[in-house]
Amino acid sequence: MARAREGMLLVISGPSGAGKSKLCERLLQDDPCFQFSVSATTRAKREGEEHGAHYYFLSEEEFQTKVDAGEFLECALVHGHRYGTLRAAVRASLESGRDVLLDIDSQGARSVAAAMPDCVTVFILPPSYAELRKRLHTRNTDQENEIARRLDNAKGEIDQLSRYQYGIVNNTVEEAMEQLRAIVTAERQRMTRFFPDIPQE
Repeated sequence: MARAREGMLLVISGPSGAGKSKLCERLLQDDPCFQFSVSATTRAKREGEEHGAHYYFLSEEEFQTKVDAGEFLECALVHGHRYGTLRAAVRASLESGRDVLLDIDSQGARSVAAAMPDCVTVFILPPSYAELRKRLHTRNTDQENEIARRLDNAKGEIDQLSRYQYGIVNNTVEEAMEQLRAIVTAERQRMTRFFPDIPQE
């Protein structure tokens, strides 16, 4: 009997404004095998975001209760807010053969890689810091002091690049998507996940 394919956990990180969220959206649209892992956070909802679809928006008290119960695969403090990945949901999807996409920061990625060494880690880079600053201003979701903080944090996040298996410079979405698809295709053929059933005759 052929062994069932195991799901792949794809971890994507990058500084705010690098374009990782757009790439994640495109991958989910293009590839029905992927399921997005919805993170929990204590930050406020932005316009257009929905609880349970983009994030699980929790109070500090609710978040801490889940931490104490050991419900997170990883959790971290980022830009003054707490974020976490719910362990049970990720494991259930992988065991059913679904691929899971995590869009998380570098702190969270380190924790996930330590807990699940078979995960695939990709870091999305901006073409330059000047372009990163421009993108943060263009999206009009943050105040000037928040943009300055995110730019400062970006330097520390990019210093973590060597911890990742793959890096993509996001010059354009199409270019970056082509590289991301190539990574996904190659990783799906890795023998730890791919169990071909070759007929005897």
